[in-house]
Amino acid sequence: MPDDAAPAPRRPDAPDAVGFPATGRRVLVTGAARGLGRAVARAFAAAGDRVAVHYGTRRAEAEATAAGLEGTGHVVLGADLAAPGRAAELVDAAAAALGGVDVLVNNAAVNTPHPPVGTGAAEWADAWERHVAVNLLAPAHASHAAARHMIAQGAGGRIVNVGSRGAFRGEPDHPAYGATKAGLHALGQSLAVALAPHGIAVASVAPGFIDTDRVAHRLRGAEGERIRAQSPFGRVATPEEVAAAVLWLASPQAQWSSGTVLDLNGASHLRT
Repeated sequence: MPDDAAPAPRRPDAPDAVGFPATGRRVLVTGAARGLGRAVARAFAAAGDRVAVHYGTRRAEAEATAAGLEGTGHVVLGADLAAPGRAAELVDAAAAALGGVDVLVNNAAVNTPHPPVGTGAAEWADAWERHVAVNLLAPAHASHAAARHMIAQGAGGRIVNVGSRGAFRGEPDHPAYGATKAGLHALGQSLAVALAPHGIAVASVAPGFIDTDRVAHRLRGAEGERIRAQSPFGRVATPEEVAAAVLWLASPQAQWSSGTVLDLNGASHLRT
């Protein structure tokens, strides 16, 4: 080619330097029956990807999510992520159904109130054990299993964790939630370093309040006004806004953002 010749245009579906595809990816989204998980699944499907929609107990809603996705080849998979071994089994099932795994989105989480004052010892212990099992151990095991598949495939991959603003500002009524989300952020950064030689990028998002069914009761009335007032924009996030960030972090162009924790809270909490 002459020195002044223009390079051939890059195809939209061309891989990056390690062979990671821009479209047609095989994506597992945990906790995708409704809310943010459903929005994330929709974003990937609209981009031309095939999605494994995971649910814990809401099978009908997960099937509705899958039925509403653009494209074909999507699957619905159930698993109780609090049970030992189920997270890794879920990843293996997704890989079998989709023919591999290119992207893992660790979105599933529990968040039940357990304020230190007023919560009994047994209830306190149960809350911590379940939060750690679902919010931290399950993503760790799912990421380990997904990394094995991605390394064997030889084309790199992406892992995106859905953390929380609460990891930084504190969660007085939900301390196990805040602590496990902080652990999830740290897990992502450790994996980002460990998996980079294999072309696998790992990043996290840290949303504030999102307008989903799970928190709809808190967004009504005076409490809702106080929550929206936390942001100078006077509102909370939409699921689609957070899903767009997850989609970008899973893209070929976002490899250099590996290890990041992306704040998505409308300037409601600024950290240094």
